[in-house]
Amino acid sequence: MTRLLWNTSDCPPSWGLPTRRVSPQFNWYCLHTKPQKEAQVAAFCRDNLQLETYFPKLRQYRTIRRVRKLVTSPLFPRYLFCRFDPAISYRAVRYAPDTLDIVHLGEKPAVVEDNLIKDLKDWAGDAVDIISLRSPLTPGDHVEITAGPMRGLSATILHSHEDRDRVAILLSILQHGAQLTISRSQIRRCD
Repeated sequence: MTRLLWNTSDCPPSWGLPTRRVSPQFNWYCLHTKPQKEAQVAAFCRDNLQLETYFPKLRQYRTIRRVRKLVTSPLFPRYLFCRFDPAISYRAVRYAPDTLDIVHLGEKPAVVEDNLIKDLKDWAGDAVDIISLRSPLTPGDHVEITAGPMRGLSATILHSHEDRDRVAILLSILQHGAQLTISRSQIRRCD
């Protein structure tokens, strides 16, 4: 479906229309959807409205009914990104099936920077819109602290929670053990 903009500069001057040339302003916007309807809204916008969409998903290990499984879930549940010009497609996107709203800042739709979308796509790598976290840390893994006052020290993972960003580690300092809870971003696995 091709969208045409009315170009008033082609109209005769007797019509009294402004002669400003209209150019589309395609930016990324964030759409708020009904629960678990992100994929349907993305497909509708992409297939029916001919708009570019980005629906990043996260692949991670989760324990479901005491079984550890690799699952794919939305990176931002109930949200996805769509690139469109509000002057042309605002109503079509806003009232698309299963769309609750377009995220606003004040009275205007909030523009999402192209750099953010590019960074998310770079993070996903070759996988289409799927972002994988580094391999999970399990008790007994040897890690090195990479940030903070304990940088450079080795430790052993005591326990970790997949749904939290923190792990409990055991530091070996001067032949004594010290337990510490630290952010996952401050450690890396020793191979």
